[in-house]
Amino acid sequence: MKSRAEILEDILQSRKSVFPKNYTSEAIPEEVLKKILDSTNYIPSHKKTYPGRFRIFQNEEKEQLGKTMANLYLKNTPPEKFLEKKHKSIEEKVRAANAIIAISIHFSGKIPEWEEIAATAMAVQNMYLTCTAHNVGCYWSTPALIKDLDEFLELKENEKCYGIFYLGMKN
Repeated sequence: MKSRAEILEDILQSRKSVFPKNYTSEAIPEEVLKKILDSTNYIPSHKKTYPGRFRIFQNEEKEQLGKTMANLYLKNTPPEKFLEKKHKSIEEKVRAANAIIAISIHFSGKIPEWEEIAATAMAVQNMYLTCTAHNVGCYWSTPALIKDLDEFLELKENEKCYGIFYLGMKN
């Protein structure tokens, strides 16, 4: 039987980004999604600000996120930089994912912003490790359009989106 240290080492060494094209159509069990989200609570958080905000999108809400992201790319990309292939791929990636988690940060003003960014990044690492332990593929995407998602995500003035976390069962 493996020791806890050996199990941890296995998970750390096998953690990697897995992209939506490599997901199956199998749904992620609800209890696994709950464990992934719960893992974000086990981080150091100076002054207990717990700055990470994680909103999960599935089904119709996920499709709406994909349409919004594709429209933002179309609206905000200068014509000389616009790629039709990239525009189409935004919704394709969203459709291929079983769930998507928007990663946002609530800046408390109590501590330096970099500490709240670091705490949130640690929470995302916990999601990666939990996904790995449950054979869920995932990756943290930070497209330029995330800066325009604040309104869609209904973020407050002191909150900012820091990425999209795609999830799906691995092949």
